[in-house]
Amino acid sequence: MPDMPDLASGQREDARQLAAALAREQKKVALVQEVSRALSTVHELTPLLALIMEKVTELMEAERSTLYLLSDDGRELWSKVTQGGEVVEIRLAVGQGIAGWVAETRQVVNLPDAYADPRFSPKVDLKSGYRTRSILCVPMRSGVGGLFGVLQVLNKRDGDFTAADEDLLSALSSQAAIAIENAKLYHSLVAQNAELTVARRELEQRTRELNALYEVEKEISAALDLDDLLDRILAQAISVLGGGGGSIALLEPSGDIRFCTVRGPGAEGLRQRVLPRGTGLLGWCMTHRAPVLSHDPGNDPRHAVEIAAEVGVTPSVLMAAPLVYGEEVVGGIELLEQRRMSRDGDGGWGDDDLRLLVLIAAQVAKALAQARTRSEQSNRDRLASIGRMLAGVLHDVKTPMTIISGYAQLMAACDDAEQRQAYVEHILRQFDLMSGMTKEVLAFSRGDVDLVVRKVYMHRFFAELRTQLEAAVAGRGCAIITECGYDGVAFFDEQKLLRVLHNLVRNAVEAMPGGGQVKVALSRQGPELLWEISDNGPGIPAELADRLFTLFATGKKGGTGLGLAIVKKIVEDHGGRISYRTGPTGTTFTVGLPAIRDAEQ
Repeated sequence: MPDMPDLASGQREDARQLAAALAREQKKVALVQEVSRALSTVHELTPLLALIMEKVTELMEAERSTLYLLSDDGRELWSKVTQGGEVVEIRLAVGQGIAGWVAETRQVVNLPDAYADPRFSPKVDLKSGYRTRSILCVPMRSGVGGLFGVLQVLNKRDGDFTAADEDLLSALSSQAAIAIENAKLYHSLVAQNAELTVARRELEQRTRELNALYEVEKEISAALDLDDLLDRILAQAISVLGGGGGSIALLEPSGDIRFCTVRGPGAEGLRQRVLPRGTGLLGWCMTHRAPVLSHDPGNDPRHAVEIAAEVGVTPSVLMAAPLVYGEEVVGGIELLEQRRMSRDGDGGWGDDDLRLLVLIAAQVAKALAQARTRSEQSNRDRLASIGRMLAGVLHDVKTPMTIISGYAQLMAACDDAEQRQAYVEHILRQFDLMSGMTKEVLAFSRGDVDLVVRKVYMHRFFAELRTQLEAAVAGRGCAIITECGYDGVAFFDEQKLLRVLHNLVRNAVEAMPGGGQVKVALSRQGPELLWEISDNGPGIPAELADRLFTLFATGKKGGTGLGLAIVKKIVEDHGGRISYRTGPTGTTFTVGLPAIRDAEQ
């Protein structure tokens, strides 16, 4: 049996080859499992691409491998990872070269001889000096069926790439596509989470700023005066920013710094103290119009160490901001020390805190400017009011002065002693009237009610009124008509009612510069004494109709509007009423006063 040894030898060779093939397959299975584990644990894209290339090259028994990703616009492939040489970015248009053709057609390409295929572009070989022999290139599909990229291996070490290699590389490309897609999704989520974290912190900061500004605005609204305003704002700033103390200082006209309000350490030694311009960190920030944050004030050359030691202040942290309104620096705000941990846990103020202090400083500066503007406007209004009231007094005094002048002239030409005495009495009555006018203006400005109500005989009062009115309008081209429909008694302040009637008649005369007629009529209707003062002038302008009795409302050039306001107050002080009706043919004022005292009603 001569063939038996050869048969045994052949069986052993087959067994060896089967064992080798089994070992290779086991190695492939192990590598596939290793690739799966590796791809599931790596989330960074660049290391992931390098790992894919390394494992694919080993598993496919190739010399090199390249992974191309499809651009977002789907027009080109790019790769930054290439095994066996330097990492060089490669960009191919879809349809260009073998990889581009695979991307365009989504078909597998297996070339034993790359140079024999017209789709192959040797440019990369010429550039790198590498010789491509065989190529296996497969599309990488995304989880939803779209194209993700192309996976390519070059030059199998032992022979050509087989159909089994095609299946294996396609399977690996699917795994790689899933891993890359997961990595991109992971990075997208990380980026979105980072953006959300930043947005959350910014929102927290904006909320903090808005809350602080809201609280400051509330304090501004509740403040009674400038000192109270500054003290409230400083307290709110310390509360919001967690400081241990602070101060607000204003710039004097000389440029020196005056500490208006101080809280915390050294308050008694600094309050209302004046320091030269530029002193300390607060002075520095005002001079340079810039906020400052110092985490070591003791070694900061800008810090006024001697003054701080003098008042017993040794801040560990200090920040300050100028109070700037428009182009003017009006002062500064300073906070010191720290009672809370910051959001980052570093225990110190940061840029966000300094920014918030700057916002608060802007509100303080605005409030200061508005307070100063209101004060200046109030002073201007006050001076203007005083001026108008004085003008009104002087204007009203002209009438009795004219009467006095007339009686004085009559006295000079009269030799009858009894008649001269009558003229003297008339003149004295005009002086009493002027005295009453000034007292009424003062009472009106103070809001006082000072009536001397007494029994008045109407026929005497009406005769005196007629004499005074005729003298007041003499030479003005106006006729005075009087009509007394009641000659009994009434109770009122005689001097003040004369003032009312003088003002109403004078206004009527001044409304008719070309002359006209004024009628003063008296009647009694039940418990009410009615006065009607009528003219035949052009009527009251429509723009004055709603504010005729308010202070300084006037339609006359140079008028003060004071007369009717005082008239209304005198009538109301008597418990009476005043109204008017007007039109193009004239105006009538109606004054109703109680004719009897309350006890007699």
